[in-house]
Amino acid sequence: MKKNITRFGILASFFVLFSCNDSNKLTEVVEVPLPTKEEKITIGTPDEVTIEAGSFGLTKLSFGYDGLAPDIRSLTLETHYSKHYVSYTNNLNKEIVSTEYENMPLEDILKKMDLSNAKLRQNAGGYYNHTLYFNLLTPKEQTPKDTLAGSINKEFGSFNNLTNQFKAQAEKQFGSGWVWLVVDRYGKLQITTTDNQDNPLMKNALIPGTPILGIDLWEHAYYLDYQNRKGSYIDAFYKHINWEKANEYYKEALKKVKKV
Repeated sequence: MKKNITRFGILASFFVLFSCNDSNKLTEVVEVPLPTKEEKITIGTPDEVTIEAGSFGLTKLSFGYDGLAPDIRSLTLETHYSKHYVSYTNNLNKEIVSTEYENMPLEDILKKMDLSNAKLRQNAGGYYNHTLYFNLLTPKEQTPKDTLAGSINKEFGSFNNLTNQFKAQAEKQFGSGWVWLVVDRYGKLQITTTDNQDNPLMKNALIPGTPILGIDLWEHAYYLDYQNRKGSYIDAFYKHINWEKANEYYKEALKKVKKV
């Protein structure tokens, strides 16, 4: 079922999202129209979203677009999921048609691809990053349990210490990018950052590892709700982390480095 939302107040006719003004950098993939005065916005459902045929598909949201409100509102989540994520998915599928990557697992693509291939780098990264991001959101606030909880206490001292360090890194990240909690090659948990749509699986990673948690710090993830108040978005995101899913990713990552 679709919902009509009436917005009041005159807003800019277009919200153009970009990484920076450097002509050598890729710009964002979508221009998102904002509502004008008293314009009705139709909010659909995640199940209605479709993509073009290709090697990779969308991960399914386990809740409606209003499931994270008021922390992350319906319009923000729908725009992020049905426009930005869809664009990265479609563009990745187009980039790998009739190439060696067409039938390759995504993690292998990210590890092996030539980073000078800007379109593949941006869209493969964007697809992987957003898939992880949407898999790790949940309406109800959680705390870590099981194996991950024990490792967090051991390696960070406490969950609060992890939280403070993660949020501090997110606050310090300049421009568009991501902050990650990863399992490194030694099986240790580390917090790291990447710019644009890069991630720790790529050859250029400062701390190589398998992400088990990531926050999207591109403006498309929060600007409609929080404008320049990035810290408020970081707090909102942290309230909706699916730590059960992160624990699953953690145990899978440990198997890859043969620590279980």
